[in-house]
Amino acid sequence: MTPLLDLAGILVFALSGALQGVRKRLDLVGMAVLAFFTAVGGGILRDLFIGVQPAAFRDVGYLLVPLAATAIAFFWHPQIERAMPGVLIFDAAGLGLFCAVGTHKALSYGLSGPHAVFLGVLTAVGGGILRDVLSGEMPSLLYDRQLYAVPAMLGSAVMATLHGFGVRGFVATLASAVLAFGLRIVAMRYGWRAPLARGVTEPG
Repeated sequence: MTPLLDLAGILVFALSGALQGVRKRLDLVGMAVLAFFTAVGGGILRDLFIGVQPAAFRDVGYLLVPLAATAIAFFWHPQIERAMPGVLIFDAAGLGLFCAVGTHKALSYGLSGPHAVFLGVLTAVGGGILRDVLSGEMPSLLYDRQLYAVPAMLGSAVMATLHGFGVRGFVATLASAVLAFGLRIVAMRYGWRAPLARGVTEPG
């Protein structure tokens, strides 16, 4: 069965996708598609790169939770939008968890540290990329203006480094997830942004 924390992360990411569907005036099916790929798209891409059957196709929880999130957003999207500051905290927690778990899985299949970090970041942000592409938006990863991919990258790097020093399991996962979560929260609190190229200014 899918771990409870994994399901919680999937639920938050799925809500993000379903709400994007509401904003784009998609129907129920479109909302469900965005919810599913936002929630589990990163994990699917990671597993395809590794060369294993995606976990999303083995456990029914990966399907039922996005469907539940779609139903919640369909009926109560105004209330969820008002609660977005709180939802973003859970989103940051999901980011930390997914980058740690994704990196760990890549390392367990024998990938090198740098490749595992790449797949850890992909696990955390890949669903958001698919969400943006499917909804006709420029992927936010290409202009990381709210320090989303950067915390995932640092969290994944910590996981890979600890693995190299023989620190595995819960301790490594907790350390990398907390780092990514904490950096994301601080970035939201203080409005930290990734730098632009020299001489380039923020648009309008």
